Amino acid sequence: MNTRRAALELGAPVVLVVGAAFLGMLVSRSTEIYFINALVSVSIVVAIYVFVGNSGVLSFGHISFVAIGVWTAGVLSVPEQEKPAVMPYLFDFLRDTTVGNIPSLIAAGLVGGVFALLVGLPLMRLSGLAAGIATFAVLEITNNILRYYEKVGPGLNTFSSVSETTDLRQAALGAVAVIVAAFAYQRSRFGRQLRATREDPAAARAVGVSIYRQRLGAFALSGFLAGLAGGLYVHFLPLNVDAVSLDLTFITLAMLVIGGSTSLWGAVVGALAVSALDSVLANAENGLELVGRTVEVPAGTRIVVVSALMALVLILRPSGLTGGREFSVDPLWRKLRPS
Repeated sequence: MNTRRAALELGAPVVLVVGAAFLGMLVSRSTEIYFINALVSVSIVVAIYVFVGNSGVLSFGHISFVAIGVWTAGVLSVPEQEKPAVMPYLFDFLRDTTVGNIPSLIAAGLVGGVFALLVGLPLMRLSGLAAGIATFAVLEITNNILRYYEKVGPGLNTFSSVSETTDLRQAALGAVAVIVAAFAYQRSRFGRQLRATREDPAAARAVGVSIYRQRLGAFALSGFLAGLAGGLYVHFLPLNVDAVSLDLTFITLAMLVIGGSTSLWGAVVGALAVSALDSVLANAENGLELVGRTVEVPAGTRIVVVSALMALVLILRPSGLTGGREFSVDPLWRKLRPS
């Protein structure tokens, strides 16, 4: 029973991701971009879930780890001969180093994980509102360093000359890898202990669980996965610092909340559902052909609609579309099983 349940809990989100990638293969190139973006969003949202969903501590700073991944993979991927022209103030070791696609993704994850570990050392002693505000401060600090400190990147300029290797296959493989890592963690002893601290901190302490150490470990793993997702992101689109700041923080947290923040299944469902809605509304803002007519909505409508949807979900179904539970066929199985 446990093996079957584990297979369903992992298989369902993987099948959903593979299904989205397969659908993306059947559409035009202009539409395929939305599917790739949705799969990258899955990686980001699942990375956030690893910490937020298992610990119950809301973090507004995880996009800073995505940004670190973007900068790491972006700087390392620009050809060495082009760096002096586009990033003239780089540190020597960055200016003289260029790596391929896969090494840049690994480096993005490692730098994101190390940064999360260093940030988490003081912050993981906080809880509640204090933790949320502190992680938001990390986002703002990171954003301003990347914006103005040109020794580590292009500053305000957009990354250029980065190979666009994140196609449907790589985006899907990246999302599956992040999902598998998140699943392995939540099924591990460490994941179970962290969820115990979420449900009853006093009882967890009483049986010898260190809340600080468990949160710090999850924070570092989450940072690694977010950095990897950032690497996928910069190999998909030309990005600047504004692309990995407050707007991305809001939309990814909305995906997690709408899907169900306490389950891996909810994180994947929320990321894909909100990505689909966001894509339709983005097209509508530019004029969408529908049943022979052009439907056009005011600019900014997609953010308004996603915000309203998140508020509606929080009011009517606080645990999200999935109820905060993993995928299961047990209710159906019980109905079909003969008495």
